[in-house]
Amino acid sequence: MTEELILANATLVLPGETVTGSLRVVHGTIAEIAQGARVPAGAVDCGGDMLAPGLVELHTDNLERHIQPRPKVDWPHAAAILAHDAELAGTGITTVFDAMRVGSIPSGAGRYLKYARSLSRELWQLREAEALKISHFLHLRAEICSETLVEELDEFTPEDRVGLVSLMDHTPGQRQFRDMAKLEAYMKGKNAMDDDTFLQHVSHLNMLRDRNGDRHEAETVKAAARLGSVLASHDDTTPEQVAVSAGHGIRLAEFPTTIAAAEACRAHGIKVIMGAPNLIRGGSHSGNVAARDLAERGLLDILSSDYVPSALLLSAVRLGELWGDLARGLATVTRAPAHAVGLHDRGEIAPGLRADLIRFRMREGVPALQSVWSRGCRVA
Repeated sequence: MTEELILANATLVLPGETVTGSLRVVHGTIAEIAQGARVPAGAVDCGGDMLAPGLVELHTDNLERHIQPRPKVDWPHAAAILAHDAELAGTGITTVFDAMRVGSIPSGAGRYLKYARSLSRELWQLREAEALKISHFLHLRAEICSETLVEELDEFTPEDRVGLVSLMDHTPGQRQFRDMAKLEAYMKGKNAMDDDTFLQHVSHLNMLRDRNGDRHEAETVKAAARLGSVLASHDDTTPEQVAVSAGHGIRLAEFPTTIAAAEACRAHGIKVIMGAPNLIRGGSHSGNVAARDLAERGLLDILSSDYVPSALLLSAVRLGELWGDLARGLATVTRAPAHAVGLHDRGEIAPGLRADLIRFRMREGVPALQSVWSRGCRVA
């Protein structure tokens, strides 16, 4: 942690506005903000570059990608965690909720085994050794359509930094995979399934949903309360599904798939999180609602990089261009996600908050990162 750091002559992205100014960091905390282009002795001259809060990522599968870079390849976990941590720092993410699946299917054609408990222990060992560059929390993706969800949730305690638990229901024919043709293409492409194997997999998932779904959903709601975690829904499609989410006390909806669901979220006071790749690509890879359509209707609150970490900053800048308000766009990846999960010590540039900061300039319409700081320490 740097004792003192002064960043001057920057375009500060403050809550609700951008101004030319400087800030002083003392022992990892923002101590003072001043307006004007003056560069004090010993300060870093930012040359007018944007200086914004570090990005807050609530839902990324990036760690899983490092652990399993190819099907059936299990990469050494410590190396994978460190590479993941460094990659996120290099994209401006200073707080991440690492998504790990809980709820496994050890039998059947599309079987997958448990891993979250052991992987999270390895993550925390590296954190305790001060080997990580940025701030990590857990996001447990609770697979309702599974065999072992309750047992896996029971392995976690309130000391495990589980900041977010999401209800994931991937039953074929609904939510994300209402279009069975898209599910078929996805499963065959990912797992090299033939026609018979795919049909067996679908039948098995439907059986698991019928047998375990309601119990798993109820137990996940209880587990989130026990762990002190924010509970999120996932892929809500209809107003009726949103009403169920609201009944569980959910205030964060990940990737609603229709405008009707997003409108219902707004009516129930539920924040909507959408994928940055969706916004950049102009649509969902699953054929669901486009993030831009929700943004234009004022129904988008938070962005997540999902499966492309570098998409987070770019998508926020694109939103700022769409809305004509850069500060508003960047708030969807800083203040809004931080506050949605109860982190009020970060997510904006203000005295007394963590000095998690990014410096960037625009190059050919793309934000180019120059520096990243976590608690005042440069990490990229």
